[in-house]
Order: sequence, then C-alpha cells, then structure tokens
Amino acid sequence: MKAVILAGGFGKRLKPLTDDRPKPMIEVGGIPILVWQIDWLRRHNIKEVIICIGYLKGSVIDHIGSGQKFGVSVGYSVEEEPLGTGGALRNARSLISGDKFVVMNGDILTDLDPWLLHKDLSNHPDAVGSIATVPLRSPYGIIEINDGRARGFREKPTLTDFWINAGVYCVTDTIFDKLPVKGNLEATTLPELANENKILVTKYSDVQWRSIDTHKDIEEAQKEFSKYTPENRKKEPS
Repeated sequence: MKAVILAGGFGKRLKPLTDDRPKPMIEVGGIPILVWQIDWLRRHNIKEVIICIGYLKGSVIDHIGSGQKFGVSVGYSVEEEPLGTGGALRNARSLISGDKFVVMNGDILTDLDPWLLHKDLSNHPDAVGSIATVPLRSPYGIIEINDGRARGFREKPTLTDFWINAGVYCVTDTIFDKLPVKGNLEATTLPELANENKILVTKYSDVQWRSIDTHKDIEEAQKEFSKYTPENRKKEPS
C-alpha cells in the first residue's frame, strides 16, 4: 500500500517559522514533521510514499530526497499554484497505483495503525474511504458542577462523546472522481461522500495524536512524543 502526504501548505499560523520552510518541515524535538511521518509509515511497512509539495518545495526535496536514507521510496507531486488538499491529491493521480492507499495531512504526528483503516475499507466494498478519528481533547479545563456548585476540576479532558477527523484516511482510487481541481477534501469531497453514505469512520480511542497548528502545539508535541522519536526507533528492530 502506498501513502500520500499532503505537504504543500503555507502554515501561516506558525510564522515566522514558516518564512523559510513549509509547515511539514517544522521541527518537533529537532526532527521535521515529515521525517516523523515517514518513520511512522515505515514502521507500519508502508514504504512507498508520495509527497505533494508546493510552498518552498526545495527544502522538502533537499532534506527528504529519494527517501532512501529513511528506508522508504519517495516520489513528488508538485503544485505550481495552491490547489488545496483535494486538488493536490488529484494532481498526484498519475503517481498512485493500487486500489487502496493512505492519505494524510502533512502537519500531524500519530502512532495510530493505518492498516485498521485498510481493514475497515476492505470489509465494506461499497465505501470509497475511511476516516481515522480520535476523541476530542478539550483545549480548556472544565468544571464539574452539581446543584450550582463546583464539585471538581478536570484539566483539558478527553471528551469521548465527540470524535474529530485525525487527518489520516484510507481511500480507494474511485475517490479521484470526487476530487476538485482546486479545493479541500474536508470541504468538498468528504461531505459529498458522507451524503452518499460512502465514507466510513474508524475510531482510535487510545493513540497518540497531535495536529501541529500553533507554536504551543510544537511544545506540547515535543513532550508527548519524546519517547517515539525516529532516532530512538533506529535502535529497535524493524
């Protein structure tokens, strides 16, 4: 199974870090997000990776290269203008083979098992894709209230009644018929597939996951993923 990493965004909320590099090349614990992701894919025996690049694409190519030094094979799909996540995936069509493949946003760190998405999709031949979801983590502490009085405090709890898109998908090649020339998967393709009852949801209730959207996310990710660094994993058997 191949994987596509959508890595062409600007990362405006992470300025000035993104003035000289694209968002997926921001370092977490001294390691670029893309390297974290490639290591994660390799650990799950996904060794053919396509990276969709645009903004400051040279920095990605210079660092990642062919992927050989990371134990994978990397190809590139280049956006000459911003296409959005849906348009970027459509632009990579000629590089994708196989009836199912993984797609992921270029700004997340996780240890979830992508093959569970593949398994769910294989069990539902009428579906076009499956979305990885994780429980919503409250950005704020909450107060437990009873009869108008505070009974306790919970600092940034996980809200297990609510699930969010983790930015990792397994899809079939029929998704290309639904992709816009320009536009985002989340705003166009996924809602359309949901309306047609053709998109599955795979729940991951106990995994590490972090989207890198702000400077604070970088700090928190460094703490959460410190023991998962690719450098530590090189000491482990593949």
